[in-house]
Amino acid sequence: MSRLMHVAHGAYAPPAPARELTAVSADGARLHVEVHGPENAPPVVLAHGWTCSTAFWAAQIRDLAADHRVIAYDQRGHGRSPASATCSTEALADDLEAVLAATLAPGEKAVLVGHSMGGMTLMAASTRARFREHAAAALLCSTGSSRLVAEARVVPLRAGRLRTRITKSVLGSRAPLGPVTPVARRILKYATMGPGSSPGMVEACARIVHACPRKVRHAWSVVLEMLDLDDGVRELKVPTAVVVGTADRLTPVVHARALVAALPHCVGVTELPGLGHMTPVEAPELVTSRIRELVATYTHAAQAEEAAAAAQAVEIKEGA
Repeated sequence: MSRLMHVAHGAYAPPAPARELTAVSADGARLHVEVHGPENAPPVVLAHGWTCSTAFWAAQIRDLAADHRVIAYDQRGHGRSPASATCSTEALADDLEAVLAATLAPGEKAVLVGHSMGGMTLMAASTRARFREHAAAALLCSTGSSRLVAEARVVPLRAGRLRTRITKSVLGSRAPLGPVTPVARRILKYATMGPGSSPGMVEACARIVHACPRKVRHAWSVVLEMLDLDDGVRELKVPTAVVVGTADRLTPVVHARALVAALPHCVGVTELPGLGHMTPVEAPELVTSRIRELVATYTHAAQAEEAAAAAQAVEIKEGA
């Protein structure tokens, strides 16, 4: 039995950060934050999902850090961020604001990326002043805003009260996951990944998910069961792209389509045939390319607008 929180070798082994720091949230919760890449490069902020950690973004970090400043953090209770007594969507928003404050200069724009609960984090923070100050654009991967248990297809039954009740029991289980065994890999692949996922992808996800403490897993499952962030989606006014796998059993395509319909400024949806819930791991190149597109289109544009405004202000001052 290995207690590694992630794979140690290969494409999904997380690279070493350029620096690490601790962000302190509104209630005092301490969040582990990693910064990768050049300090003066355009920033990208990555928020992982339920039961995951910064290691989940290994493929994106490895690629983007060549010419971006990549900021990744562990949600409270996950990875190297200590557990907290408070688990709520408000806490998710508080934590993101704390990370933005700790890593970005005033007014600096970044592309914000969220997978699963990380996407819900962006929705929860959409009305916050610091979010609006720093968000140039957003990418939502494999996520939803409400009805998560009712729509989940982890349990192979018709939609209805019985499936919802069993799904709630499965996702909210307090049982320890135990070591990463062949049976555990098969279960995790069925529940969270597409049928074509490679053994390396499955192993990487299994190591990360099994490292999440069971009390943390259960506490956040309660939040996800009661989730209602539909208003937050309508307030997510920055340019936002959506990615989803058509074989996603945890947040099926119906969620992505609802997001697209509700977002004020949706700039594209990508439905990936046969892929599951873990799209950043299952389709690393595509997810990374979407991030790069958003940076090129919106972060660079925002910087150009700011430079033009500054130049105009100087001209006005000199003319006066």
